[in-house]
Amino acid sequence: MQTKDQRICLWIAPFFGLLFVFAFWNFQGFFPPMSPTMSAEEVAAFYRDHLGHIRSSMILCNVIGVSLIPFFTVIVVQMMRMNNASRVFSYSYLIAVINGGTLFALADLAWLNAAYRPDRDPQLTMLLNDLAWFAFITPVGFVLVQNFCLAMAVYLDKGPAPIFPRWVAHFNIVTALLMAPSAFALMYKTGPLAWDGAISFWLHIATYALYIAVMFFVLRSAVQKQADEETMLQSSWKEQTA
Repeated sequence: MQTKDQRICLWIAPFFGLLFVFAFWNFQGFFPPMSPTMSAEEVAAFYRDHLGHIRSSMILCNVIGVSLIPFFTVIVVQMMRMNNASRVFSYSYLIAVINGGTLFALADLAWLNAAYRPDRDPQLTMLLNDLAWFAFITPVGFVLVQNFCLAMAVYLDKGPAPIFPRWVAHFNIVTALLMAPSAFALMYKTGPLAWDGAISFWLHIATYALYIAVMFFVLRSAVQKQADEETMLQSSWKEQTA
């Protein structure tokens, strides 16, 4: 199996990651995030006052919204190389990634829709804004499935040379637990669990960014190890047939 395609997918992540940072930095209501306590009139006024920034940011996110799927697919490919009885964890991981990307696209479209008609009823603008933030922050179930499936696959990898080191499983479980409280943002308008709170937003975003960074280096090492193993096998085969 060639690893060039995996390397391409892997190095896509930092490039598009920087584009995501730029897009959300340009979205004036993201850093810091808009408050859930804003009235409908305040939300509508915010969209009117920052219309250009919101539209340009969300159009960029719409274009690159699923750009991290190739990165996560490299994880799936490496999971399939593990010495497990079945590949159910790999397939579950991939399905969770795809559905999570779909919800991110929903959030992006809701923000774009809210900015599409700045003169509409403020209540409708607030409804779309709420939908966008909830779709972006609260669906952590897919992350839990992803991380726990990867952790279990690592724990059950009994091969002589495990694909990922065992600490990767611990790291995935801790990451899932740190992001899980964001599900409660649906219940609070103030405090650390609100969508703009220290836990639901700042811890959520920081944990996810750290996860991508750590898994990038883990995957780079795994892909390199795979390439080295294939080179050795090819050399051995040539020696045997010489």
